[in-house]
Amino acid sequence: MKLLYLSFFLSFILAGLSRAQDIHWSQFNDNQLFQNPGHAGHFDGDFRFIGNYRDQWRSVTVPFSTTAVSVDGKFKNFGWGVNTFNDQAGDGKFRTVEMQGNISYAIKLTQDSTHVIRPGVNFGMNHRQINWDALYFDNQYNGYVFDPGAPTNEIYQNSRKTNLSIGAGMIYEWYRNNRFKVLVGAGAYNLNRPNQGFYDLDIPREIRMNAFLKGTFKLNEKWDVIPSAQFSTQGVYKELIIGGSGKYHLTRKKDIYSALYGGLWWRNKDAACLSFGYDYKDLFVGISYDINFSKLVPASQLRGGIEFAVRYVIRKFNPKRIIHRVCPDYI
Repeated sequence: MKLLYLSFFLSFILAGLSRAQDIHWSQFNDNQLFQNPGHAGHFDGDFRFIGNYRDQWRSVTVPFSTTAVSVDGKFKNFGWGVNTFNDQAGDGKFRTVEMQGNISYAIKLTQDSTHVIRPGVNFGMNHRQINWDALYFDNQYNGYVFDPGAPTNEIYQNSRKTNLSIGAGMIYEWYRNNRFKVLVGAGAYNLNRPNQGFYDLDIPREIRMNAFLKGTFKLNEKWDVIPSAQFSTQGVYKELIIGGSGKYHLTRKKDIYSALYGGLWWRNKDAACLSFGYDYKDLFVGISYDINFSKLVPASQLRGGIEFAVRYVIRKFNPKRIIHRVCPDYI
């Protein structure tokens, strides 16, 4: 019974945290549109597709599962993108579905494009719902045993909520080449403070602030180092992730380009994260795992969550222009 009560308690606590915060990713550098709308269209190619999946707290309670998909492209100096995610947490299957449109604009600060800023905006829909029938309450404990079939005596006003969400951000890039560049950005989300309450009481969604820093620096012909950090705050919640990865070039020929990544990250007062990745031409595949170091260790036994990322870039084929000549009569 103690284990049962502990499971219920952790489910309520973790579900409450998920309602108070937006989702987060360990591989934050591989979910660009969620990180900052200024990333829309910021890549080498014509179209970019990104998929992310995260499974968390499977060792503690009903796992938190998050799936995200995004696509973006560009037209002249404009970048556009659409990203969506589906997050489900806890025994009540508390679900958040969000779809955002993103627009950015590249402003060259120098003629050679060494320094560029990209302001961006995002706007879209946020939908939340919960399955009340899957939850248990203290009214179902009769003083002797817990009866899951007993009435809860709870009165629910609604089980779903849909709102508009608005955000904005900007990134700055100092770019010399693919092996020497610095990227800095900041953004703010939920600027319109949408109501996320399931009852008549108005519960505004907290504004999420995000700032990040990322660099790529060449060490030698084979190795690059990629340090980065991200700080997010939303209401009373704060998250700092700092670390870096190494990139080993297997081959740098454009037609058979490939590289390996390995990284270590630290989420302040929460977890350490190991990450690995592989580049092959225009495809990237990444995997990471969180090792939990928070006060939840007695229940988590150091196990946090696994995360996957996939990115693919499409480049249009532009055929060579052939100019036809009119043959002279004597040929």
